[in-house]
Amino acid sequence: MRASKKLFVLFLFSVAMAFVEAAVVVYLRELYYPEGFSLQLKAIPRDIFAVELGREFSTIVMLIAIGVIAGRNFIERFSYFLFCFGVWDIFYYIFLKQTLNWPESLLAWDILFLIPVPWIAPVLAPVLVATTMVIIAVISVLKIEKGYVLRFLKSDWILGFTATLIIFVSFILYLPRSQKLFYPYHWELFILGKAVGLFAFYRVLKRASSERPVIALK
Repeated sequence: MRASKKLFVLFLFSVAMAFVEAAVVVYLRELYYPEGFSLQLKAIPRDIFAVELGREFSTIVMLIAIGVIAGRNFIERFSYFLFCFGVWDIFYYIFLKQTLNWPESLLAWDILFLIPVPWIAPVLAPVLVATTMVIIAVISVLKIEKGYVLRFLKSDWILGFTATLIIFVSFILYLPRSQKLFYPYHWELFILGKAVGLFAFYRVLKRASSERPVIALK
């Protein structure tokens, strides 16, 4: 199957998965935030909280699994994982907007994840990350289909990991004050992390373009 067709099928899967994820959040907010969503975490029974953590973990496992199924080697599998993750995250917010009319803007705050600690940021931040993931993934798989070899050196992986770590830190740097979250989001860290990650990918693309492409696999 050509990469374009595979991306289309994965797009449909990710959009459907995003709707399921959004539906779960609709139910949770109806149960625990009937007066309206806020960043202040409500007291949730321990067993329900454990189920929620399991759901989040299972979501990542599903995205990894579909990437492994779709790809033929590690780079392709990782690229398809990034593509599915990005599409899923973008449409998750689209469906929340359609069903709950939330977020009211891209600068609205959201609790992104709970593992290992709550991740909190304006919606714009994860949407930008997701968009970047989709773009990088599409470029990668189309380059590979044309016969280019994307070689990630150890230094590229270090840069990528550093970029991910910086963005992660920007999501968890919050400070409770008087039972409310005082959280001036650290956009400077986010921008730095994005820049480091894009630089790492630029290095890989430049290296691939300087070499003659091999015969594309059918």
